Amino acid sequence: MPLQYSGVVDEYQTVRTKAGLFDVSHMGRILVSGTGAERFLQRVTTNDLAGLKAGQAQYSMVCNEQGGIKDDIFVYRLENPGEFLLCVNASNRAKILAWLFTQGQGLSDCRIQDRSTDMAQIALQGPAARSIVEALGLSALAQLKLRQSTRVQVGGVECLVARTGYTGEFGYEFYVTGAVPMVWDALMSAGKAFGLKPAGLGARDLLRLEMGYLLYGNDIDERTTPLEAGVDWAVSFSKGMFPGKPVLEQQRQVGPDRRFVGFELLEKGVPRHGFTMLSSTSEPIGDVTSGNLSPLLQKGIGLGYVRSDFAKPGTDVLIDIRGKLVPAKLVKPPFYTRPSK
Repeated sequence: MPLQYSGVVDEYQTVRTKAGLFDVSHMGRILVSGTGAERFLQRVTTNDLAGLKAGQAQYSMVCNEQGGIKDDIFVYRLENPGEFLLCVNASNRAKILAWLFTQGQGLSDCRIQDRSTDMAQIALQGPAARSIVEALGLSALAQLKLRQSTRVQVGGVECLVARTGYTGEFGYEFYVTGAVPMVWDALMSAGKAFGLKPAGLGARDLLRLEMGYLLYGNDIDERTTPLEAGVDWAVSFSKGMFPGKPVLEQQRQVGPDRRFVGFELLEKGVPRHGFTMLSSTSEPIGDVTSGNLSPLLQKGIGLGYVRSDFAKPGTDVLIDIRGKLVPAKLVKPPFYTRPSK
């Protein structure tokens, strides 16, 4: 996927007001199947799969033995019994595959397949997304609830379609095995009347930042735990053992030393990854992990980690932007809320 097509801000505005189409096939897709697949995934991911029904998806984590995040993933329970699809980050595909194979070594009732090269992934995101699929006659998609999935034909090609995305807007993700250009062209053709445009990585990053969504490599990595990152809701402490659980249980009892926060600049400036965050008395308290100028708010916004005693929303902080200390205020993400209809 390119950085941009018509321009980052133009594509961002299109997704927020109409709809954008993203080719996110760079992500990794792993099929885990067999009578022991659920038991295996319960043992290697943090969330609890027990309540996940066929056609549903959940956000989860894969952690190392120290509780650090190896990847944040989506797990889809498919319609066939014992079949799951994992969507993993592109940069972590090889690492997660190797980890799964290591953890599953010797299992005869669980099969792990890398489907990343023969299955594409297209994301239709924006308030016009439902109208676009309805124009294609895909009434089943219009009825899908958040994190539900179903199979439909698009341009004569079968697709697994889920109500998931990374923009904060209403939308769908299409998992396609076969003639991917036919699906892309069918969506673009149906979306023309609704202002649909292709969108790239630049717009995608702006959109996810305004939602406070985590970006692996920036906001989380193997030195970060789910509790520090504020996603403890994706960790089930009531299920069986998984890598890192003892460390995370201890951290839950005593509390993490640092916490993930959002902030808005109070003066002109653009925060970036790696900038230092300081207290109002200029004491270093953390670092910026993601930041940019929000086209919606017309101000600098960012995400990062600060010492837990400074993490309360409303706290005044300073951001060191190339030697200039710019005042900011901590806020609880998201920065953007989709208008209700």
